[in-house]
Amino acid sequence: MAAAMPGTTEPVGIPVIILKEGTQRTYGREAVRANIMAVRAIAEILKTTYGPKGMDKMLVDSLGDITITNDGATILDKMDVQHPAAKMLVQISKGQDEEAGDGTKTTVIFAGELLKEAEKLLDKNIHPTIIIEGYKRALERAVKVIEDIAEPVSIDDTEKLLLVAKTSLNSKAVKEAHDHFAKLAVEAVRAIAEKRGDKWYVDLNNVQIIKKHGGSLMDTQLIRGIVLDKEVVHPDMPRRVENAKIALLDAPLEIEKPEIDLEISITSPEQIKLLYEKQEKILKEKIEKIAATGANVVITQKGIDDVAQHFLAKKGILAVRRVKRSDIEKIAKATGARIVTDIEDLTPEDLGEAELVEERRVGEDKMVFIEGAKNPRSVTILIRGGFERLVDEAERALHDALSAVADAVMDGKIVAGGGAVEAEVAKNLYSYAKTLPGKVQLAVEAFARAVESLPQTLAYNAGHDPIEVLVKLRSAHENPENKWYGIDIDTGEIVNMWEKGVIEPMRVKANAFKAGTEVATMILRIDDIIAARKSEEEEEEKKGKEGGEEEE
Repeated sequence: MAAAMPGTTEPVGIPVIILKEGTQRTYGREAVRANIMAVRAIAEILKTTYGPKGMDKMLVDSLGDITITNDGATILDKMDVQHPAAKMLVQISKGQDEEAGDGTKTTVIFAGELLKEAEKLLDKNIHPTIIIEGYKRALERAVKVIEDIAEPVSIDDTEKLLLVAKTSLNSKAVKEAHDHFAKLAVEAVRAIAEKRGDKWYVDLNNVQIIKKHGGSLMDTQLIRGIVLDKEVVHPDMPRRVENAKIALLDAPLEIEKPEIDLEISITSPEQIKLLYEKQEKILKEKIEKIAATGANVVITQKGIDDVAQHFLAKKGILAVRRVKRSDIEKIAKATGARIVTDIEDLTPEDLGEAELVEERRVGEDKMVFIEGAKNPRSVTILIRGGFERLVDEAERALHDALSAVADAVMDGKIVAGGGAVEAEVAKNLYSYAKTLPGKVQLAVEAFARAVESLPQTLAYNAGHDPIEVLVKLRSAHENPENKWYGIDIDTGEIVNMWEKGVIEPMRVKANAFKAGTEVATMILRIDDIIAARKSEEEEEEKKGKEGGEEEE
């Protein structure tokens, strides 16, 4: 950019530097296209994993660790995505996972399809603002349609909740334990659900999941209590305590080092003996105090030294040390115990109750089981499996099933799967578009086509002709009574998915549409990408890597 000299109109060649040297700028149509291309690339990666017949991905990190999964949130989390627009897609998928616990693939694929349709409209010189306006109107209509057609479900309707869990598990790598996992998910959610006002609330943090490879997936079990991945600290302590009275401590049973440096002058062996005896006396008094309350189980977040272990064992008290704070809180909630930070304050009223506390061997490890709590608002699922990666995938599958059941319980609304909801929404949007003026109509129709791409992807991944299936699906939904008709992925025929037992929570569908639309409209608004130059350290690292490759 040139500047003019004072008193003249002629510019002289003085450059005005606005951006730092090395900064890259992409703007206008090119910037929009670059972002759309990046998001569509991510969506294409996930497309083949969609639905019960979807494929798996093998992800290898920089250390060579392998993850095999078809869980959308895990795939995006493990991928080292660099493009800024693609990173937004990763963030929106995490948001969907946190909000609904499932539907991350739906969100990402839908966002990719919205941008694919938007690109066609941009080629027709339709301004991004008009496309965004159309998408927002279409989203409002789509969410209203979903809410209108959704069916009610209650926490006591275990049959429907089981179907919700099974539908979530359909696309997971745990098919042989499909029914068993669904039952565990429903039992766990019903155990921890709390009624607040006239609504149910489910906090999945109260479901503790512990993984131990060995055994089979069918050996996975629900414990109505807490399992600690710890062992009893002393060999002379009991390994099984019935009618347990549990003291929960956030205090050490050991002589703590002072916070300031001290020097003790000892001039004879007797003084050393006196020092040890004094320490022993302090610990003995602490143990006497605990025993006096009637406690026969002690669980502490801090340490227990050898002397304290000896005194606890003599009193017949089972003790576990260095337990995580989150586990201590779960035990407190389940047993009714109060966490005590000073042993002097411990009273019989602070103790929790459980029918059984027992150390058991699970695989090669020992674990402490706390069962039969009086208020089991915390439960544990112990996942077993033949090898470590299967156990990891089983955990991801169970997380999705628990989330789906929790969503259904909290919202009290469910819908049929298999593309039935998408077909109903698309049909409604095509009718709605005809009532709108101008170019917004084209954007609403584009939104409807993006919605229809989801059942098409479902059909394609199952080996059926997506166009043929879509035509049949549209034809079936012409009849208002066929609102729950979707794709039977085994035959490619259009059947009543409600009768087939393919049921999903309303929240997963509605939230996936909302999240996908949000990210798509955000990307359409960007018309300028200004990327700062990489730091010198990154440049050096890149050069070093390139040099190493050349030497090889």
